[in-house]
Amino acid sequence: MGVPLRKNVQFQLLWFGGAVSQLGTTMTTLVTPLLIVALTGSYLLPGVVAGARAAALLLALMPAGVWVDRWDRGRTLFWSQAGQALTAAALAVAVLTGHAYVAVFVVLAVVDGVCTAFTGPARTSAIQAVVPPDQLGTAYAQEEARGHAARVAGPPLGALLLAAGRAVPFVADALTFAAAAICAWFAKIPARAERHEPRRRMRQDVRDAARWLWRQTGLRNLTIVFLVLNLFGGASMLPVLALVAERGGDGLDTGAVIAGIGIGGIVGSLLSPRVTLAPGKLMVAVLVVFGTCTTAMALPFGVLWPFVPLAVTAVVTPMINVAVSALHSRLVPEDMMGRVDAVSTLASRVLTPLAPALGGFLAGAAGGAAALLAFGAAILVTALVAAFTDLGTPAPHRS
Repeated sequence: MGVPLRKNVQFQLLWFGGAVSQLGTTMTTLVTPLLIVALTGSYLLPGVVAGARAAALLLALMPAGVWVDRWDRGRTLFWSQAGQALTAAALAVAVLTGHAYVAVFVVLAVVDGVCTAFTGPARTSAIQAVVPPDQLGTAYAQEEARGHAARVAGPPLGALLLAAGRAVPFVADALTFAAAAICAWFAKIPARAERHEPRRRMRQDVRDAARWLWRQTGLRNLTIVFLVLNLFGGASMLPVLALVAERGGDGLDTGAVIAGIGIGGIVGSLLSPRVTLAPGKLMVAVLVVFGTCTTAMALPFGVLWPFVPLAVTAVVTPMINVAVSALHSRLVPEDMMGRVDAVSTLASRVLTPLAPALGGFLAGAAGGAAALLAFGAAILVTALVAAFTDLGTPAPHRS
C-alpha cells in the first residue's frame, strides 16, 4: 500500500493548489458572462469569449502534451498557473481602468486557454508521479470532489464579490492561481528517469499517441461520446443563465442555481469509488440522466428550479470522469501520459469552442427554455446511439 493519501504531502499540495485555483475559476466562470451581458446586453458575446478560450486551449493542447512529456512537469505546472494568475490580474486592471472591452476579454481568454492547455496534462502527469497506482482511483475521486466543492462555493461567492466591485472577482482569481503555483513549486514533483533515445519530431510523438488511442476501440468510442456530450452539455450553460434572468432572477439567484453543480458533484465524488459499473454502461446511464435533466430544467417551476436537475446531473458526472481517468492511468504508458491526455482531451473537446456561441445564440433567438429542450433532446438521442455502440473496456496496448 504505501503512504495514505491524507499523509502524501506532494499530493495534498497539488490538491490544495487545485482547490483554490478552481474556486477562482468557478467564480469568474459565472462573473465573466454576467459582466459582459451587463456591459453589452448580448448573450452571444459571452459565448464568443468562452469559445475563444476553448479554441485556444484546443489548439495548444497537442504541443503542450508533447512538451509536458519532455519538460520538467513540476516546473511546467508552476509556470502555467503563474501565467493564469497574471492573466486574471490583467483583466482586473482592465476592469478597474475602464478598458474592459470585449476584445480585451477575448485576448485574455486566449492567453488563459493556452496556459490551461499546459496545466491539464502537467497536473495529470504530476499526480501519476506522486500517487501509487493502487491509490489513483481514490486520488481521482478526491480531485473530482475538490472541483465540485469549488463549484458550490464559487458561483455565489463570485456573485457576492461582483456586487462588491466589478474587478474584485478577478483580483481574487489572480490570488488563487498564485497560491496554486506556489503549491506546485513546493510539491517538488520528481523528474522522469532519463531516457537515452533520440529526440523525435513533435509530429511523430503526436502521431504515436493518436495511433495508440485509436487502437483502443472502447476508449476511442468513449472519447467520441464525450465529444458530443461536451458540445451539448457546454452549450446548455448560457441558456440556464438566460432562463434564470427570464424568470426574474438576479446574479445571486444565478449563483445559487449554478451551485447545484457543485453540491451534486460532491455527492457523486463520494459515491464514485463505489461504482463498479463498466465505463461503457456507465456512460449510457450518464447520457440518459444528462438528457432528461437538461430537458427538465425548462419546466415552469420557478427561478431556482434548475438547481435540482443541475445537481442531479452533477451526481453522475464524477462517476464517469473517475472511471475513465482510472482507465487511462491503467492503460497509458507513463512516457506517453502527457501526449495521450492531450490527444484524448482534444478529441473530446474539439467542438467545445462552438458550444458557448451555440448556446448563447439559441438562448437569444428562442429563449432559455426552448434552448434547453433542444439540447436535452440531442443528448437523449446520443444516449440511444451509444447504447448500440462498442464502449467496452479496451485491452492494454503498449506499443
